[in-house]
Amino acid sequence: MASEEASLRALESLMTEFFHNCTTNERKREIEELLNNFAQQIGAWRFCLYFLSSTRNDYVMMYSLTVFENLINKMWLGVPSQDKMEIRSCLPKLLLAHHKTLPYFIRNKLCKVIVDIGRQDWPMFYHDFFTNILQLIQSPVTTPLGLIMLKTTSEELACPREDLSVARKEELRKLLLDQVQTVLGLLTGILESIWDKHSATAATPPPSPTSGESGDLLSSLLQSPSAAKLLNQPIPILDTESECICSLALECLAHLFSWIPLSTSITPSLLTTIFHFARFGCDTRVRKMSSVNGSSQNSVLGQERGRLGVLAMSCINELMSKNCVPMEFEEYLLRMFQQTFYLLQKITKENNAHTVKSRLEELDESYIEKFTDFLRLFVSVHLRRIESYSQFPVVEFLALLFKYTFHQPTHEGYFSCLDIWTLFLDYLTSKIKSRLADKEAVLNRYEDALVLLLTEVLNRIQFRYNQAQLEELDDETLDDDQTEWQRYLRQSLEVVAKVMELLPTHAFSTLFPVLQDNLEVYLGLQQFVVTSGTGHRLNITAENDCRRLHCSLRDLSSLLQAVGRLAEYFIGDVFAARFNDALTVVERLVKVTLYGSQIKLYNIETAVPSVLKPDLIDVHAQSLAALQAYAHWLAQFYSEVHRQNPEQFISLVSTTLEAITPLISSKVQEKLLLSACHLLVSLATTVRPVFLISIPAVQKVFNRITDTSAQQLPDKAQVLVCRALSNVLLLPWPNLPESEQQWAVRSTNHASLISALTREYRQLKSNAILPQRKVQLEDTKVIIHQTLSVLEDIVESISGESTKSRQICYQSLQESVQVSLALFPAFIHQSDVTDEMLSFFLTLFQGLRVQMGVPFTEQIIQTFLNMFTREQLAESILHEGSTGCRVVEKFLKILQVVVQEPGQVFKPFLPSVISLCMEQVYPIIAERSSPDVKAELFELLFRVLHHNWRYFFKSSVLASVQRGVAEEQMENEAQFSAIMQAFGQSFLQPDIHLFKQNLFYLETLNTKQKLYHKKIFRTTMLFQFVNVLLQVLVHKSHDLLQEEIGIATYNMASVDFDGFYSAFLPEFLASCDGVDSNQKNVLGRNFKMDRDLPSFTQNVHRLVNDLRYYRLCNDSLPPGTVKL
Repeated sequence: MASEEASLRALESLMTEFFHNCTTNERKREIEELLNNFAQQIGAWRFCLYFLSSTRNDYVMMYSLTVFENLINKMWLGVPSQDKMEIRSCLPKLLLAHHKTLPYFIRNKLCKVIVDIGRQDWPMFYHDFFTNILQLIQSPVTTPLGLIMLKTTSEELACPREDLSVARKEELRKLLLDQVQTVLGLLTGILESIWDKHSATAATPPPSPTSGESGDLLSSLLQSPSAAKLLNQPIPILDTESECICSLALECLAHLFSWIPLSTSITPSLLTTIFHFARFGCDTRVRKMSSVNGSSQNSVLGQERGRLGVLAMSCINELMSKNCVPMEFEEYLLRMFQQTFYLLQKITKENNAHTVKSRLEELDESYIEKFTDFLRLFVSVHLRRIESYSQFPVVEFLALLFKYTFHQPTHEGYFSCLDIWTLFLDYLTSKIKSRLADKEAVLNRYEDALVLLLTEVLNRIQFRYNQAQLEELDDETLDDDQTEWQRYLRQSLEVVAKVMELLPTHAFSTLFPVLQDNLEVYLGLQQFVVTSGTGHRLNITAENDCRRLHCSLRDLSSLLQAVGRLAEYFIGDVFAARFNDALTVVERLVKVTLYGSQIKLYNIETAVPSVLKPDLIDVHAQSLAALQAYAHWLAQFYSEVHRQNPEQFISLVSTTLEAITPLISSKVQEKLLLSACHLLVSLATTVRPVFLISIPAVQKVFNRITDTSAQQLPDKAQVLVCRALSNVLLLPWPNLPESEQQWAVRSTNHASLISALTREYRQLKSNAILPQRKVQLEDTKVIIHQTLSVLEDIVESISGESTKSRQICYQSLQESVQVSLALFPAFIHQSDVTDEMLSFFLTLFQGLRVQMGVPFTEQIIQTFLNMFTREQLAESILHEGSTGCRVVEKFLKILQVVVQEPGQVFKPFLPSVISLCMEQVYPIIAERSSPDVKAELFELLFRVLHHNWRYFFKSSVLASVQRGVAEEQMENEAQFSAIMQAFGQSFLQPDIHLFKQNLFYLETLNTKQKLYHKKIFRTTMLFQFVNVLLQVLVHKSHDLLQEEIGIATYNMASVDFDGFYSAFLPEFLASCDGVDSNQKNVLGRNFKMDRDLPSFTQNVHRLVNDLRYYRLCNDSLPPGTVKL
């Protein structure tokens, strides 16, 4: 024994040294290597068994268990059967002897090791594995241990994580399913007996306002009075041990429910018992008791009991999340809903001592989360199923959900409830669309609930009603491009919009008066504006008045956003029916924007500038944005009235422009300036009134933009204003024939606009050599940046318009485009400038390639091909970082546009495009692990093949008809093979996005052009690709794409199933290392000769799984093992 004893002491000191904070990393590595070598020795487990029974050192016990775990999961096949028997008998004995004294994490690890043995050996060699667990559960002394074993068994055997053969996985699941009824019966018994035992001893509390809650709703929810009575029993007080057993039993149930199908083995008595425990979560008495007694033990007890409620709700939600409900289970579901809504009624009940909110605040946060999850699952998965039950009171349920939503103690909780309402509103909307005949009946049923919801959500976004909560919201920090306040407002407005879609008249009559009240305050500010020496000042100084004004302005800003969000519900088919409401809104908005611009509230001095000034600017900006939302309505209004009496329309547009023009100035705050610019763009682009150009306000903007002496606007604003002015001249006027479009005049005006905007840029051509001085270079870069961003935007905005607009645009731009091409070579080494130039050319190619004409387009492409030499590409990709890569990517994008062009025009470029890709770009990036440039390159190669198939495969339709299945003529075979080779190589690289993209490209080429059926692919590449895809599955390197890889493998194999089964599969298996010939035969036999997709992919996944499993088994055999 001395050696075991000595080893143990040595191990203990090593472990202590390893975890000591003075030990160096170098020494830790040495110790780790020593321990690994010890674990690899045959028979090391005997020492570990001794260590486990003789040490109290946690580290040593954990190490010993890891040795066992490794032995069982990786080397079990090679362990002699005598040793296995010994291990199977010793470890459970050890667990039984020490489970009460072991630390919980060691005990749980030991359970897992024993379950791992069961996973390998039960029932054949370890027949009493499961019976032992059931016996442990049934014996009161070991119930907790048995429950831990049961939960671990469910986790490890139902969905095994380690590699097992598919046959074994299926066998284990079947074995477990056979035990389900027994197990559920046992768990029900445990929970029921603990409940009953403690219920009998629980003192009946004095009748409180909360007991006897069998109101009308309850009796309608629970058909039988006895059930209501049952749920009204007082909640028993449990001792700590019972508490622990119930927790473990509920954890077991939650895991079992995650994988067993819904069936009658989940009995009504089990469900009722789970609901009894769910009540622990809504019992606020427990918490009060613990706070009154003040002892920490009691408060821990209170938390534990709350946890029982959380665990019970987890069980319920596992059942709820299953969409597939057998007929016989529907009644159980109904009962579950009824019982949960009883709980919902309980936690939203008001009484003298409690408001609903204070009651919810007292509950465990996790319990509220689980409860909200339940409600979400109910609405998203089961509502359509349950709504048809006459005995289920949906409207009353909504009343409870309403109470629950608007008394949530946290913002996150409130957001989650709003999501549930959104799901409900979507459900209603789709229900009405599918059953238009019943529309009125459905709406009448829910109308009151929806109006209540709308009013309450609107109140919640107003400081007037909800100041305390709204002031807690953060409006500074961005998360996902929005602040907490913006998210709150956006989610609330989505609910408002969905109600508007269902009940337009109600929604409008609820919202508009509220908006009107806040507008009165804003419009009334004029009387408080006084002129002071330095300008205008707002004469409101009392602190209380300033606070009230701040709240009113914040609310006005939110309500303006709400009115803007509803604009879409006034256009289209309902334009005439809702015309008056919309007109009222638009007139108010026009009045407000003009008022803001005229009295210049954005420049006014206030008593609290840090608060009120941003408020005033925000209201002004939001009023412009809300008006912009009605651009489509204005366009429809214009098309209805342009013939008869357009006076009202003209006045609206002219007044709007009077409100916009004073704001287009570099002195105005950017937020407000951009809102004005966006509104101007919408008027020019969406509404397009014919008289826009003749309005003095617009001419003023033209003069300001083309005047070089005026101070330039910030970049974003400059781009927007130029887009608006360009569109005023370029876009066809609606409702007018071609002959009245005045193209000649507009064309001249557009040319002079562009000429003025590009004056400095065009002057750069004369000295197209790079300026030497640094300052000069920076100035030049600024001119290039400002000009190209404006021109690129102008081209982009008309790229989808009529030919005439594009023609005029290109005529005006022609000189600037030629200047850009001339400047390009001078800046080829300045990747930031090249990036902007290529962006501009890419936009030109996408929008104006027809207008540019063939000769000039050829000249551009030729210039680029000449400039991007192998050296230049290497410099850009390897040495200039992300900007250099972006430059090459944009160049490849331009080529993508070129190779997609139909017709023969750009076909002459194909050879040089392919050679650029395959001989210059590909060799630079092929070996790099970085994904830069690869995605664009492969997209270009895909476009080359997809849009130029005849460049490779010449077959004519006639020939194929004459010869039946004609073997097509192949041209440019070497290039085709090189491209396919590149695709194949990309599947061997770790980048999963590239893998997915390229697999999709191959599949698309097969769907559209029958790639896999082509002779060259079928005879020389097909099985190479299948081989690569199977290897990828075996290596688990791209596991997220299992399904896509399986389908692609099927599509390739299905071209030649005979070849796949007779030649490829045997060859593939023969070439597999790490498996013996017998195992290869089994793998081959298990791959059934199915020819349908589901069976084939199942066979592929089985092959891959079992191949991995056999390799694992063979690796675990001791060296020198002879296999027969």
